[in-house]
Amino acid sequence: MAGTRTKNVCGARVAARGLVRALATGAAAGAVLVATAGCSGSAGASSAAPAPAAKRTMDPAALTGLHDLLPVTGLLFTPQSRGARAQQKVAVACMAERGYRYAPAAPVADTGADGAPAEERPQPFGLESSAPPRPAATAAPEKPPRPGSPESTDAYAQALFGRESARVSTKGLRLGVSRPGEGCLAEAEKRLLGDGRMRWLQVRIMLFEAQQQARGDVEKDPAFQAATTRWRACMDRAKVKAQDPVAVLNSLRSADDRRTSPVAAADLRCKAETGYLTTAYQRLAVAQQHWLDGHPAVGADWKKLSDRQNKEADKVLRTTAG
Repeated sequence: MAGTRTKNVCGARVAARGLVRALATGAAAGAVLVATAGCSGSAGASSAAPAPAAKRTMDPAALTGLHDLLPVTGLLFTPQSRGARAQQKVAVACMAERGYRYAPAAPVADTGADGAPAEERPQPFGLESSAPPRPAATAAPEKPPRPGSPESTDAYAQALFGRESARVSTKGLRLGVSRPGEGCLAEAEKRLLGDGRMRWLQVRIMLFEAQQQARGDVEKDPAFQAATTRWRACMDRAKVKAQDPVAVLNSLRSADDRRTSPVAAADLRCKAETGYLTTAYQRLAVAQQHWLDGHPAVGADWKKLSDRQNKEADKVLRTTAG
């Protein structure tokens, strides 16, 4: 959403666009991590014979089931396009009252034309198939204002964003975000979330950071460590030297490598043969739930604010467009 500023002060590899969408009030489609576990080193993998087609990957439905195990990630990926549409409608009306025409790009839908999620959830354990990653869904770019038009003036920008000095900020342990404190964008967010607007943003930051923390914590889990040992032994038999699946992913430079690299094929086959992804996701789910259990106010506030946003969005979207 326009008006969000972020500051990433940790070492995780995060898409700036995805980070904004993960944290922006209402308009966020979910947390998007390029690699939740992206601190691993390179694979250092040697060449290997191509893996046989059998057991090369898990069934897509089984993978979806594993993704759905993660409670923190599930909260971050709760559909939000309804709230985004409502906010845009409120902002458009607000700007019209001030004599301006505000025409934002339509928010990204929660699902694509094929009914699949508009953006894939994070895949924190490296490759899960040889298919290229699903392109991230992005909103159409807004047209720049015509020079000399009312939309190109400072008065228009102040009506939409408010004064720079009025911006409000919130932060988690490592990430800070600021939002407009006045102007039509702020009014739209307040319409849906009331005085819980900044808490909503803070909760999303905390969930985003919890996702990273849980991925780090699972490295110390004995069952996960045993799964990695099994995977590494399988890779050794395939004559591939790699520390872990994330290192393999980091060693692949292109979508073509994912499809044709014998290292990628060995990685996927060993994951399937050893049950690596099943164990990894199950243990990550436990780590995420442990974080939620230790921060009960986060889950409770997320539900309360999400319910309010959806209720107010329904009211806004039922009214006559204007």
